[in-house]
Amino acid sequence: MEETKRARKGYSMRDLGNTQYFKVDSEPENEARAVLSAVYAALTEKGYNPVNQIVGYIMSGDPTYITSHKNARSMIMRGERDELVEELLVEYIRTRLQGGASGRKTPRQPED
Repeated sequence: MEETKRARKGYSMRDLGNTQYFKVDSEPENEARAVLSAVYAALTEKGYNPVNQIVGYIMSGDPTYITSHKNARSMIMRGERDELVEELLVEYIRTRLQGGASGRKTPRQPED
């Protein structure tokens, strides 16, 4: 029965033994960076806590967490939320975990 449920979801038991890779092109990251920067500025300008508002949007998908000031709401809705999360995570890893190394480094993918 469990195997039947898995088959309906599109994966089999043997798929669970391997790690899949998720590869995103670098262009959306640059766009996500520009969007995050513009939205951050608009939220700050309007007196909001930009971190709380952006987290609220990313977690819920509700665009009303983002001000419409300077078209911030429409800008953030153009992209995918996972691209915003990826940009934030890559920047965090680059600045906090890799000691602020210059350039865009991404973590090495482990071998299975």
